[in-house]
Amino acid sequence: MDNEIITTENIRAKIYEIRGQKVMLDRDLAALYGVETKALNQAVKRNIERFPSDFMFQLTKEESIRSQIVTLKMEQGKHLKYMPYAFTELGVAMLSSVLRSPLAISININIMRAFVEMRKYMALRSEESLQIENLRLELQSQRNYIEDILRDQNDINEETAAQLELINETLAEMQVSERNKAPRKKIGFV
Repeated sequence: MDNEIITTENIRAKIYEIRGQKVMLDRDLAALYGVETKALNQAVKRNIERFPSDFMFQLTKEESIRSQIVTLKMEQGKHLKYMPYAFTELGVAMLSSVLRSPLAISININIMRAFVEMRKYMALRSEESLQIENLRLELQSQRNYIEDILRDQNDINEETAAQLELINETLAEMQVSERNKAPRKKIGFV
């Protein structure tokens, strides 16, 4: 691959999330560095003490198939013999001490930039998610407040309706009691 063709966007497309970590696979790194996967893995194995488990790990067959990163071809000699290695950001950084060519150094710088951009993007998304959650909570609070106001208004309306009902009953009782009384003598001259 030409150094000019390798962009941060191209590299970011080769960063996967496996076991909860952002990683790059050995075959993608080998293609970026312009070497065979076998040669990359041999260089790593010669310096294995530089690659603890938080720098590099080998995928299981299930992880390879489940993540759809590795597609097996059914032609003779085209299927995977060995499961790929996944390099974390720290592992990719350590590769620069193992692969010392100018191309490898240049590619490594671009890869590190891609990891940093990815981390910034994830932090931004995390911040946006937090803002969305805050807005959701504020909206729920406003909804509860409005429901309380409407409930209070209904209570007031019910109280008012009860009071009006009481007034109507009292007036009706007064009318009935007026009718039941003996007729009054008219006041005035006859």
